[in-house]
Amino acid sequence: IGAAPAGPVLDEPITVEIAPRRFEYRESGEFFRNGFAVDGPVKTVTVRSPLTIMKYQVTAADYRRCVADGVCARAEPGFVPVEAAETPATGVSYDDAMAYASWLGARTGEIWTLPSDEELAFAAGTRFPDDALGVDINSTNPAERWLADYRREAARKASRDPVPQPLGRFGENEFGLADFAGNGWEWTATCHRRVNLDKAGKVLNDVSSCGIYIASGKHRAAMSSFVRNPKGGGCAVGVPPDNVGFRLVKDTRWYAPLLVALKEKGFSF
Repeated sequence: IGAAPAGPVLDEPITVEIAPRRFEYRESGEFFRNGFAVDGPVKTVTVRSPLTIMKYQVTAADYRRCVADGVCARAEPGFVPVEAAETPATGVSYDDAMAYASWLGARTGEIWTLPSDEELAFAAGTRFPDDALGVDINSTNPAERWLADYRREAARKASRDPVPQPLGRFGENEFGLADFAGNGWEWTATCHRRVNLDKAGKVLNDVSSCGIYIASGKHRAAMSSFVRNPKGGGCAVGVPPDNVGFRLVKDTRWYAPLLVALKEKGFSF
């Protein structure tokens, strides 16, 4: 799979603009305190600039255009819908999503990226899941945490619906973002973390695994970057999603093209 070839300019996908606000965000990752699993901390995030994000997930038909150009790899067999123009692309990996973002950028002349988990939480609003177990952080009873985790995982399995649905099937949130937390999870650019806290709750160490990324939907799932079929053993933590697709964020900052050029030259930020 090579770089995006030259070709006709595509119309930009439909987007929504999420206005700046403050919101509560529970950090993603696995957190441990004094040797016991605990819920990730909740922080107040102040977003000062609007976020431009695709209203719908990338469709199977749109993804096929990238495949036809020789940039994207074919979706996982068994994840190809009949109504490709109306159904989200699934059976695609994090690496596939990144390739598509590069291709779309070349085709539209804009900068497109995967959202971070925090950006997706900002856009998803009240539909974003809270993965809290709800166990007292000071509890030293491992059975209490095991039971809470068992109940949560059992509830996730009971609500699974494996067939991808047409765009708009799951409605819109309060900001006009469509279908989030339906039956398709979405890749993010956020690496999976394992964080150890001391008794006072301060971070002792924070280890990120950037071969594993967070896919968010009805719940968060930690997935290996190359996995296309999450039910085939690709979920690193927790119950695997039935379907994983993606939507992209448009970087509207005037200096975004400069940042991309510098990253291509090996600079990191």
